[in-house]
Amino acid sequence: MPPPPPGMVLLAQAEIPVVDAGAEESDAGVLAVVEPPRAAPAPRVEEDETETDSELEAMRAMEEVAIDPKARSGASIRATLGQLGYATLTRDRLENALDAAELSGEELPFAIDAVTDVESFDVSKVKDRYDIPVEMQPLVVQYIHFFQGGGRKWFRRWMSRSNRYIPLMQPLLEAKGLPRDTVYLSMIESGFNTQAKSWAKAVGPWQFIPGTAKMFKLRDDFWVDERRDPIKSTNAAADYLTQLHNNLGHWYLAWAGYNTGGGRVRRMVDTYGTTSFWELSEKKGFAKETKHYVPKLIACALVAKYPEAFGFTLDEFDPEPPFAFEEVALTDSVDLEVIAQASGASLAEIQEFNPEIKRWCTPPASEADPYTLRLPTGRKETFAANFAKYAPSERLHFKVHRIQKGDTLSKIALEYHSAQEAILRMNHLPNARSLKLGSDLVVPVPSAQALKSGKADTALERQVARARRSGLSAMRPDQEVPAGSQSASTGPAGKVALGGSISVATVDGKKKVTYGIGRGDSLWSIARRFDVHVAELTEWNPSLGSPRGLKVGAAITVWAGPAADLSATGIAPPAAAAATASRSKVAAGTKHKVVGGDTLGKLSAKYGCSQDDLKKWNALTSDALQKGQSLIVAQ
Repeated sequence: MPPPPPGMVLLAQAEIPVVDAGAEESDAGVLAVVEPPRAAPAPRVEEDETETDSELEAMRAMEEVAIDPKARSGASIRATLGQLGYATLTRDRLENALDAAELSGEELPFAIDAVTDVESFDVSKVKDRYDIPVEMQPLVVQYIHFFQGGGRKWFRRWMSRSNRYIPLMQPLLEAKGLPRDTVYLSMIESGFNTQAKSWAKAVGPWQFIPGTAKMFKLRDDFWVDERRDPIKSTNAAADYLTQLHNNLGHWYLAWAGYNTGGGRVRRMVDTYGTTSFWELSEKKGFAKETKHYVPKLIACALVAKYPEAFGFTLDEFDPEPPFAFEEVALTDSVDLEVIAQASGASLAEIQEFNPEIKRWCTPPASEADPYTLRLPTGRKETFAANFAKYAPSERLHFKVHRIQKGDTLSKIALEYHSAQEAILRMNHLPNARSLKLGSDLVVPVPSAQALKSGKADTALERQVARARRSGLSAMRPDQEVPAGSQSASTGPAGKVALGGSISVATVDGKKKVTYGIGRGDSLWSIARRFDVHVAELTEWNPSLGSPRGLKVGAAITVWAGPAADLSATGIAPPAAAAATASRSKVAAGTKHKVVGGDTLGKLSAKYGCSQDDLKKWNALTSDALQKGQSLIVAQ
């Protein structure tokens, strides 16, 4: 058995950038090699993408140690290395299985003899088994050792996923005129993980950044991110690699260009007058990551195609099932859980076969422009039969709302007869204070039939229930922050009023307050603070009656009530606070008759009380309301 390379011997003493010691437990892919994350800004950050794949960073750190013993480290990564351990570099082939196959007359697939000495392995004997150029270089040898040792954990995962994606991707590459073994580029980029995301915001199995994705017509918008789709992204990667190969003339250079950009590789070729990747790697110009990219791909292809020859046994892998699916054309947006129920598949399966979908529903579609959805093989007929039985109220209905200045989630929910929780869940928002000016919200709405009949909308109620189970909840209007709020703005008189500031004057024995609207203020919270009614606020300040009337920093006039809080900080003395809290915006004992579309959230916003108060005053044990029900809305 050969001694391990110097990089492996020095693992325990090596020093590399500190990474999260727990990151190695995550199950994801890897981008590329050895440099710690640089501070270069990403072209754009998608609103709903997941955080950087922790395994990408953990793997990069491990490679740094294994391939470059001069790198620095910290205690946390040493702990990670200690947990990973090392594996034996060689394993014997399964002699019993071979003997049995020979006796049965079975034709055995080609196999490489066990490689017990990687450094002296004659790759020329197996070159014809690969349709990409493979050759042994010192870094190729080191990466093979890395996959056998410290990187074994990740390589096992890659191999397990490869059973699902290689049979899908290779025919696509071949149809575009690329070598089938180009598929191993996706393996080193992401480990065939459709959800992989790098520190540079590269996404999907082929790790496209936004600019390159757009160049090769991968759609990335509010509804979908086609970089995550294994078919669409493979076709785009094939087009990109073909372009690089045509421009640079060699696959090694094309792969390097995929990592660092074709323009940089072309400048290197022109500057140094050579098309040899190995010669260019010795020159100044390539980042270390790019210098390691090609040898890493070669090593990955060598080991992945014949893992047993390089010390792996098949029982180390847990092969995932093939990516086998059927397609259906949808002419409307549909709740993914409805699709799962109608098809008999799980929600996780629907999401796995359609990884491009960002939301809890499919994108808008029509008869003229349907959306193609994938279902697990054998589910198409079941889906067609069951989906036709769903009533309109059981299907998802929604509208898209462009967030404007002053919007709050409660206001939007009230406008569309929706519910805050459903909007939060549909848009992956953590809370009602997450609204961003100019962004779009998918607002689940009741069906026209439900609104007309006054009956509950099953699909909307289902969204609310799921949202609450996941921990999402509605906020009281006084807790919300209007979208686009600023610290100060110009008031009606052309003067700047600081948010939350007050000035008080006595006029005819009454307290006239000039109040600067502060961040988080609502009509309800202002009314409660100054012991007045919301209707009085809008009467004294007509601008507050418009959707954009509540503007942070704007000065409004308030004729304060007897229990008003006139402190500069806005914190009422205990007696005043108690008096204010006891006074409602509407007369005590006021009742409301429930109509179609009413929810506790809407009634809370309308009458200036909390949902908990409504439930307490009416002895409600759940959030469900019945049409015609009479509710006390003030006490």
